[in-house]
Amino acid sequence: MLYCLMDGHARTSTELSVVAGISPSTASVHLQRLKTAGLVKLFLQGKHRFYSLQNKEVAEALEGLSVLAGGPREEFKPSTPNRLRNARTCYDHIAGSLGVALHDKFYEHKWLSKIPAGSGDHYELTREGTKAMEGIGLNVEALRDSRRKFAYACLDWSERRPHIGGALGAAILQIALKRKWVVQELDSRALSITSFGRREMKQWFGFAA
Repeated sequence: MLYCLMDGHARTSTELSVVAGISPSTASVHLQRLKTAGLVKLFLQGKHRFYSLQNKEVAEALEGLSVLAGGPREEFKPSTPNRLRNARTCYDHIAGSLGVALHDKFYEHKWLSKIPAGSGDHYELTREGTKAMEGIGLNVEALRDSRRKFAYACLDWSERRPHIGGALGAAILQIALKRKWVVQELDSRALSITSFGRREMKQWFGFAA
């Protein structure tokens, strides 16, 4: 049920019970425990009760657990379905091979720098990176002023390599959706890359998605 909510959408206990293959009453019990533990939140709309992940930190923890659950492997061979492995949402940013490719290209272009120097977690945009992000329509100063982490390396569940999380990652996803580079599949974390998106990303970022 938690992983179903990773797409950022809220769902009823009945919908989540179908996903989990359990009865609605059993799902309600589990959801109450998850709510008590601070993993999900509940909001009411008329007669309906909707559940969603408590916050982005829960999503980050779930993504990390997906990596750990696989156990050590001599050579990683992803078994993730292609439509999820290619591109998907990780709460509110782009994951999958597309997310990892964006991360790698940003680093290759020297658009990202690690902070503090030498760390492997938090990122800041360089001057060139700031210009590039403003070029595609991002308000970088507004992102820096937000209360969340600006940018960090989020270890990808299917690729076992980092994609971009934080306010920057969320803004890139919103731009990709707005400009129709990607389209989110209904009731799924999967993102479909459009032909227009492939051309645009090659032009802006220099890689074939």
